[in-house]
Amino acid sequence: MRGIETKITKIRQQVFAGVAKIAYESEDIISDIEELPYQIVTEDEPRMRDSIYRERAVVSERIRLAMGMSLRPDDKPVHITANVDESDIAEKYYEPPLMQVIPSACEACDDNVYEVSNQCRGCVAHPCTEVCPVGAISIVDGKSHIDKEKCIKCGKCKATCPYDAISKRERPCKKACGINAIGVDAHGRAAIDTTKCVSCGQCMINCPFGAIADKSQIFQLIRAMQTNDEVIGIVAPAFVGQFGPNMTQKKVKAALMDIGFSDVIEVALGADMGAITEAHHYVEEVVSGKLPFLLTSCCPAWSVLAKNTLPDMVDNVSSALTPMVATARKIKKEKPNAKIVFIGPCAAKKLEASRRSVRSDVDFVITFEELHAMFTAKGIDMETYDKEVSMHDATGAGRGYAVAGGVADAIEKCINEYYPGVEVKIEHVESLAECKKALMLAKAGKKNGYLIEGMGCPGGCVAGAGTCLSVQKASAEVKKFVNSSSKKLPAKELEDIELS
Repeated sequence: MRGIETKITKIRQQVFAGVAKIAYESEDIISDIEELPYQIVTEDEPRMRDSIYRERAVVSERIRLAMGMSLRPDDKPVHITANVDESDIAEKYYEPPLMQVIPSACEACDDNVYEVSNQCRGCVAHPCTEVCPVGAISIVDGKSHIDKEKCIKCGKCKATCPYDAISKRERPCKKACGINAIGVDAHGRAAIDTTKCVSCGQCMINCPFGAIADKSQIFQLIRAMQTNDEVIGIVAPAFVGQFGPNMTQKKVKAALMDIGFSDVIEVALGADMGAITEAHHYVEEVVSGKLPFLLTSCCPAWSVLAKNTLPDMVDNVSSALTPMVATARKIKKEKPNAKIVFIGPCAAKKLEASRRSVRSDVDFVITFEELHAMFTAKGIDMETYDKEVSMHDATGAGRGYAVAGGVADAIEKCINEYYPGVEVKIEHVESLAECKKALMLAKAGKKNGYLIEGMGCPGGCVAGAGTCLSVQKASAEVKKFVNSSSKKLPAKELEDIELS
């Protein structure tokens, strides 16, 4: 539903903008947070749910998540501002899990249920009754009828119906999750298995009730801006087009500096570094025969899935730093006291920045959606904004990381440049379900010799959970961005930058 302004996206923007405005301006955050649900839900009659009280309850939980706090328990009274003092800090604040189901928002959707629609013509052949292996389908008043007590949900009736009159009802969140991390709780509501979840956020953006949300760090980031002279934004290449057709690359940088950033650098710089590193890894490890295949490392959801799926083959995941970490580490070496903020399309980056196994050097992560709200809170009208500050830190290769296939393409071009004549076998997969299939094929020895790029989101980073633009439009914007780059490939000298 990215690129469509629904009631859910409007509410999310109102919550993020309200929290950001409180962080920027409030002198009494307790009172202002208490008042915010009533500022957002102002009507006497409900617009989205069965009562305004339920609407405000959902908004209140969203406010807590936007502050970085956890949801309140169902079985005990907890105030909306409980523990807000722990969240009111100028440092990274993260209390797992990242993705959470808001119980008062979940509609406990039916899952894996087959039913006959009014498209049934009562045909003479009635093939649905013939193919059902358990006799769950009968003819009632001339139409097919499914006995749900007998139905084993095999789907044969749906497959054989000539009028497509039998539908399968699935939970949108569960359908969007490619790794079966969505289950149900005791009340039939969606529940996330945190041992499987890789925090890609696809469940969140596919829930039509807005019942799943992630935690934000915008409040703590603004506090850091108010107490630290150097807060540097590193912006992912998928940013182009995300803030409207008027917001060019130069205008986005100027707007970021207007809301409190001291400088802004392209994360595509780190992607350039990664492309060179992974090109070397492929030739030195796979072409040489030391490893059967190499998996790219830039997508955190893909990387976590790969390590969970192939725990005995973890060495096949490239050890190259992700573009986010490489960019942050380069800046920290020059400015060790600066706060580094990754601005991108990805919810999973929030976990990557918090992991302990590899030092990220990233202090905060915010999405394009959250940044949009910060612009709103500071009164920046993106249709009329006209300030500009030059930003040109990377090449077309690094900028292409934003779309599916762009990572592999950049690495292949670097291999062709630095190792002429070396044959490169490339495969890229997108969506967690397809990623998992590719990993199983690799494990079975079907992908030997390959460089495999995996993207957790269908379409690549432009399809991330924190984007504002439709995937199709975002992909087109990135393509134009790549083609307009004055440099197509990174200079080989980038490989000599010490990032340890």
